[in-house]
Amino acid sequence: MISTWNKIKSDFEAVFEMDPAATSKLEVLLTYSGFHAILAYRFAHWLYTHKIPFFPRFISQLARFLTGVEIHPAAQIGHRFFIDHGMGVVIGETTEIGDNVTLYQGVTLGGTGKEQKKRHPTIGNNVVVGTGAKILGSMTIGDNVKVGANAVVLTPVPPNSTVIGVPGRIVKIEGEKVRSSLDHIHLPDPVMERLQEMEDEIAALREKLKEEEEV
Repeated sequence: MISTWNKIKSDFEAVFEMDPAATSKLEVLLTYSGFHAILAYRFAHWLYTHKIPFFPRFISQLARFLTGVEIHPAAQIGHRFFIDHGMGVVIGETTEIGDNVTLYQGVTLGGTGKEQKKRHPTIGNNVVVGTGAKILGSMTIGDNVKVGANAVVLTPVPPNSTVIGVPGRIVKIEGEKVRSSLDHIHLPDPVMERLQEMEDEIAALREKLKEEEEV
């Protein structure tokens, strides 16, 4: 229980570091639904790890009703976890989350429905997941990753990367831009590829018209 209490203290401290709108401890305790959801999860997870039946799931569902955030009590979450404007956040049963992770409104850490044992993602340390992003399936998101708003991530992401789009594609690694044509690991984005083709075609037509006008 001591470890659980330390995690709750670190979650509380993270609110003031991550949210400039947090002005007082009393305000956070009484009005921050994201913190309320985490608090309920910490208690439910403690009960779950001590093999107490029924109550962990009951607490998680009650917290979902009150806060709009659903965290399965079996999920494993590290220190300094922060949910900002948490309505619609869903965290699945076999999810593993490291330290210093921030989730924004509407994030789903879910499964694809095909895996049997480990069905949900593993999130590294110092990860930020933007509004509406979906990370689906049993894969690892490395440390220091940033997932853009509304991205849908279906494949593993290496550390120190930035991911955007549907399906999610890496646009930066170690601060350096990544050309999509050189990224053979992640799924291609057919919409972006078609837009690039159209842009190239338009540029070619403009060049041809320019040559005809000069003649």
